[in-house]
Amino acid sequence: MKRWYAVYTQPRSEEIASQHLERQGFQVFLPRYLKRRSHARRVEVAPSPLFPRYLFTAFDAAEPGWRVISSTRGVVSLVRSGGGGLAVVPDAVIKEIEHRYNSDGFVVLARHMGLKQGARIRVDTGAFEACDAIFETQRDDERVFVLLSLLGREVLANIPIGAVVPG
Repeated sequence: MKRWYAVYTQPRSEEIASQHLERQGFQVFLPRYLKRRSHARRVEVAPSPLFPRYLFTAFDAAEPGWRVISSTRGVVSLVRSGGGGLAVVPDAVIKEIEHRYNSDGFVVLARHMGLKQGARIRVDTGAFEACDAIFETQRDDERVFVLLSLLGREVLANIPIGAVVPG
């Protein structure tokens, strides 16, 4: 019976390991998301593994062919449980990740901090770094509206959700 297992890869070798495992006939699942990176006043969005250095593969552990996985290019080893056996990844976990895919084939990260309107928060990065604010609403998975105290009055600002932390 085929089950899902986690594969530990060499640094930044998830894609290489995935390609080589697929060539060997293994079913591979490498979830990726669009990661925002700031560098030298530029913001880039680049596909990145959801779990750096890990991917998933499905195979029947009763069949002998799976042992070649550890010697596949880009792979360090299969993840094992505390008892030394292979650590099984439940199908529900794989299905939940697949459920979060968008039409472009990337996982959409939902960041829910559990904030309610009126909650005190602090802006942690960006132009308003170290400013205290009041949470108004979350626009989508990427941005929030906050009330900032600037120049003696409250101003509504639309900022990235990753820039705020609970107060």
